[in-house]
Amino acid sequence: MFVLIVISVVTVLDQLSKTLISLHLDHHTSIPVVRGFFNLAHVHNTGAAFSMFHDSNEPLALFSAAILLGLICFHKRILNCTLPHRFAIAMMTAGIIGNLLDRIRFASVVDFLDFYWKNNHFPTFNIADSSICIGVAVYVLFSIFDRRNGMGARDRSGGGEGSGSLQPESTPRQLL
Repeated sequence: MFVLIVISVVTVLDQLSKTLISLHLDHHTSIPVVRGFFNLAHVHNTGAAFSMFHDSNEPLALFSAAILLGLICFHKRILNCTLPHRFAIAMMTAGIIGNLLDRIRFASVVDFLDFYWKNNHFPTFNIADSSICIGVAVYVLFSIFDRRNGMGARDRSGGGEGSGSLQPESTPRQLL
């Protein structure tokens, strides 16, 4: 239930923010929010992150759909039942859904968060992009933490053959 709530909230916030930007800010315009640091902008990205693969909306939509399907079908093999890993899969899923909805509706992704510092300009992004990055970061960090503590995905899976428990083992574990 936790995963569905996170996915729903993040997806709704992403789509609502993109709708508000699209309704209240002309395409290819921006409004300074914090001068010299942050603008609200309205741009459409037909590529992937950082505008890579420009004008590749259809292949990227298919790729996104395949990744989403993979996360749904194989999430129990990819992740474990800890709260951080459930949060990670929820954030990644919500981000993929948010950008996939844009690709289907607009043939591009609506981006509007525009950060810069002096001559350094970060590519414009959206809540879905942030959600994917946060999900991946949480997954990587907690996977590293779990490995250092000698816990594999099956140790926390909550049941089934080889799932084990969080009780100490009688023999030391090989880390790797």
